Amino acid sequence: MIHLDAVLADLQHNWMLYAAMPVIAAVIGFVTKIIAIRMMFQPLKFVGVPPYLGWQGIIPSKAGIMAGIMCDTLTRRLIQPAEVFGKLDPKRVAQEIEPPLLNAVEEITREVMGTYKPGLWESLPLALRKKLIQRIQNEAPAVIEQMMREMQGNIGGVFDLRDMMVTTLTRDKELLNRIFQQAGRGEFRFIRNSGIYFGFGIGCIQALAWAFTHSAWIMPLFGGFVGWFSDWMALKMVFRPREPKRYLGLFTWQGLFLRRQQEVAAEYGALIAQEVLTAANIIEAALRGPLSDRLFSLVQKHVYDMLDEQAGIAQPLVILAVGSQRYLRMKQDIAAHLIERLPVALKSVEQYADDAMDVRNTLVSRMKQMTPEEFEGVLRPVFEQDEWKLIAVGAILGFLVGELQVHLILQ
Repeated sequence: MIHLDAVLADLQHNWMLYAAMPVIAAVIGFVTKIIAIRMMFQPLKFVGVPPYLGWQGIIPSKAGIMAGIMCDTLTRRLIQPAEVFGKLDPKRVAQEIEPPLLNAVEEITREVMGTYKPGLWESLPLALRKKLIQRIQNEAPAVIEQMMREMQGNIGGVFDLRDMMVTTLTRDKELLNRIFQQAGRGEFRFIRNSGIYFGFGIGCIQALAWAFTHSAWIMPLFGGFVGWFSDWMALKMVFRPREPKRYLGLFTWQGLFLRRQQEVAAEYGALIAQEVLTAANIIEAALRGPLSDRLFSLVQKHVYDMLDEQAGIAQPLVILAVGSQRYLRMKQDIAAHLIERLPVALKSVEQYADDAMDVRNTLVSRMKQMTPEEFEGVLRPVFEQDEWKLIAVGAILGFLVGELQVHLILQ
């Protein structure tokens, strides 16, 4: 049995050792938090021997899942594709697209006519050629406006927002990291720094336990406990309690992330609007996404209708000149050429679309009005994915550092 006098004598003789224990425990807590946070985001690609011997950041490794959760949060609680597209004025869109599209009409007409009836286009009087092109150009804005209205009425049929977000963020894992890092910037800083305070407090208890037992297990066990408990407790304090709650009549605490709702809403909404839900990304997804064939079918239908309408009473003569099958292929070629030029033509509408859709203000205002339960879902999925791994890593690192402490002390 250890006497109190012996303990006090040991404390007096080895006071530097005992004073170092809480400091080392604080360092353990701090370092394990830095490593745990880094492991959430880095590396972007798997490093090691697949599939188990190595590591990839938790968020990059689950980019598709993370992006899907983010999209579900946005579309269920904040914004709908139909609402975003509904803010676009079809007439204004037609005006923005008109200049590059009209330039393309003449090129397409000359190219296709030259392919299907060589010499015919050049043999027509210049005034007639200009008149035909002018008629098509005059009708083009109205056709674009009509297409826009049809798309707005059935946006889900030609555009898949979820696929766009998942594709964009899976392809650009660094962007996905940045979104969560920005949204949880204050929380990650708190988690990192909390390791110091929790570690120091537990280190004081560790010093007393060593003084009374001198057991070789004290250091590694307390080191593991510091790593585990500080990780677990910090994560809890980020999201709990959801509402402000007073403890011991001394202080009030609310989950840090929930307390920062107004600040996070402004930053998160701006980042999503600037990096993800942009007109450029939406246009690319519409042109290259899984529903692009429906969009092209819509474009093709309107092009066919316009060409038949412009041919008017001369349509039988055109068919007679080139043949009915070649006339159909000619319409298909015109539509295909127009679709090829759509990405360039739609570039001119991006600035107007970004301003009109106003994604940033919509997201910010609605995020500020979310309930605590809803708002928690913005960041909570980051920690829910393999959270136990982070806590386990903290515990293992703490245990190993504690074991190192034992060897240093015994020597």
